[in-house]
Amino acid sequence: MTTAVASFEALRRRLTGALAEPGEPLYAELTPGFNVAITATPAAVVEARDARDVAEAVRFAAATGRAVAVQATGHGLVTTLDGAILVHTGRLDECVVHPEGWARAGAGVRWQQVLDAAAPHGLAPLCGSAPGVGVVGYTTGGGLGPVARTFGWASDRVRAIEIVTGDGVPRRATAVDEPELFWGVRGGKGALGIVTALEFDLVPLASVYAGALYFAGADTSAVVHRWSQWSSALPAEATTSLALLQLPPMPDVPEPLAGRFTVAVRFAWTGTPESGEAVLAPMRAVAAPLIDAVRTIPYASIGLVHADPAGPMPVIEETDLLTSLPAEAVDALLAVAGPDARSPQVMVELRRLGGALAATPPHPSALCHWDAAFVLTVIGVPVPPIADAIVPHAAAVRSALAPWATGGALPNHGAAAGAERIARSYDPETLARLTLLAERYDPANVLRAGQVPVR
Repeated sequence: MTTAVASFEALRRRLTGALAEPGEPLYAELTPGFNVAITATPAAVVEARDARDVAEAVRFAAATGRAVAVQATGHGLVTTLDGAILVHTGRLDECVVHPEGWARAGAGVRWQQVLDAAAPHGLAPLCGSAPGVGVVGYTTGGGLGPVARTFGWASDRVRAIEIVTGDGVPRRATAVDEPELFWGVRGGKGALGIVTALEFDLVPLASVYAGALYFAGADTSAVVHRWSQWSSALPAEATTSLALLQLPPMPDVPEPLAGRFTVAVRFAWTGTPESGEAVLAPMRAVAAPLIDAVRTIPYASIGLVHADPAGPMPVIEETDLLTSLPAEAVDALLAVAGPDARSPQVMVELRRLGGALAATPPHPSALCHWDAAFVLTVIGVPVPPIADAIVPHAAAVRSALAPWATGGALPNHGAAAGAERIARSYDPETLARLTLLAERYDPANVLRAGQVPVR
């Protein structure tokens, strides 16, 4: 038995959960991520059953000089994790909704579980556009959801954080207890430790007037120009995004959208359906939609608004934040990504920020750039014959909109590791503070495999 194998056996004996190494069935089951363009190859996987297992794995990594990473749903995978210990938190599945308006979720819980548990009480979590995403990774990256302009960032609703910090110590952080940790985890992703549970406030919202309008490619210019003007004057009850789509013919893609260029205008309204219909009227009038799917829906069905794919797929994603979207910016975007541009991207999306997203939070956090006006996200699927064209074309899209870009990025959009990407996620003051906290809570730098300050 080699020293490496012997040492993993020692860790295995200290766990309540399981440990798997390459070649074992559990390893193959737990290593795939949502983005199958990245193949995870950790040295071992710990299937944690409780916070103690997480702490054992983190302390073992520090003692043996290895990095440690975390995965629950696979959506947050940003590197191959070569040589690291992957802590899989999917078994931390506690999900409790309190009727008085808050919830507790373990690190393995997905948003749809919280949606379903909150619905009988007329309550709603500030989940993302894809309810299959995990609660923890989404929230620690800020959390920009379909009703965000009304209710703000998901990270601002957090009451308490249970976390094993990089020094292997389980801690509970609130605005009063461990306030520096409470500041850094919200927006700081995995820079300070592995979150095992979150407690967060819900909002009273049983239903929402929401969905998407889909327009033909021939109407793209009129739709995007109207949307840029219309969205700039929306009240905070409205949250909207626009996507230039080239969806492949697949079973889940409606026939009017499959294999052709279309434009989606997503809309969620937290006021009355009648007032929402009046607010949306200018977009309905710009052209005849191929599909009009905006209606009153249960909030638990909020995933219908963006209709994001539920299954794993290979993707390459780029992102920017924009200060504004004037007519010149729309023309620049359409020249490189419109229906005549031969774009290889599956989606080029713009999400309108502002409203409650730009308000001063009740408790400051490491989340930056909340004063930007738009998020640009470019997503391509690297399959032949377009695979080699995706990256240079995404760079061309970003270049076309560079005059209106802030230089920043949100942690959850176009997620990646490395000094350059981390510098885009945080302003210099925040990054310096986050780095100091990382040195305090992760002295051995065991969390280096994730989206963390480079030390």
